[in-house]
Amino acid sequence: MGYDEFITLYVYILSGILGLCVGSFLNVVIYRVPNGMNLAKPDSHCTTCDYTLKWYDNIPVLSYLMLGGKCRKCGEKISPRYMIVEILNAVLWLLSVLIFWEQSPVYAVICAIALSTLVCIFFIDLEHLLIFNRFVIIIFVAGIVSLFFDGYIEWYDHLIGAVAFGGGFALIYYGAILILKREGLGFGDVKLALAAGFLLGWQKMLLAMLIASVSASVILVILRRVRNDEEGHEYPFGPFLSVGIGVAMLVGEPIINWYLSLLGM
Repeated sequence: MGYDEFITLYVYILSGILGLCVGSFLNVVIYRVPNGMNLAKPDSHCTTCDYTLKWYDNIPVLSYLMLGGKCRKCGEKISPRYMIVEILNAVLWLLSVLIFWEQSPVYAVICAIALSTLVCIFFIDLEHLLIFNRFVIIIFVAGIVSLFFDGYIEWYDHLIGAVAFGGGFALIYYGAILILKREGLGFGDVKLALAAGFLLGWQKMLLAMLIASVSASVILVILRRVRNDEEGHEYPFGPFLSVGIGVAMLVGEPIINWYLSLLGM
């Protein structure tokens, strides 16, 4: 194995390990932010018996498996979401490096940070129907930095994406209030669309919207039939939008190019 191959392998392994560790922190964020808690204090603990976790209880994935998904002290079941978030974030970080490292290490890092933020948005909005401003700001800042390292699209495409999708979502939001006398979607979705449009540019954001809309339509129809939800039942759109944004960020360029090739363009 040559030096370059060794460095590349080292970067891949390190990105996966760091992704697991950051995923463990994301679990703290996902639980504490909606509950208005400090991210640093108190120390990680069982939410049932307040047992303070030791360092060996906080090893990503391994601790969950060794404990059998239960608290060491009281035996209360621990949600599998904790392990899922850790593994998911590790996979997303590894994909960011695999896809973008050779193009631009900085953009690979931007992508990893944005994807971790989307993981938080996904799970918090899924449970609490809330998208916090701090996450939208991170996405927007990632968009600003990406202006200098995204080699695929021009700066004005980022601006068009923000205006078109932020404005479009705002029209839907206020239009629903005026016509239906209720919110058609949350204002957090409006802010996320604006920030994501700036990050991705209008082409990739269009793909993200297509993925989000189709997946939401299919899954929500199934949920309504299975759970017999009442008319007007509120569903979060943030999780679907997060998935669409993540897919568009990682593989939007080849998907768009493939589609254009089908059209002979």
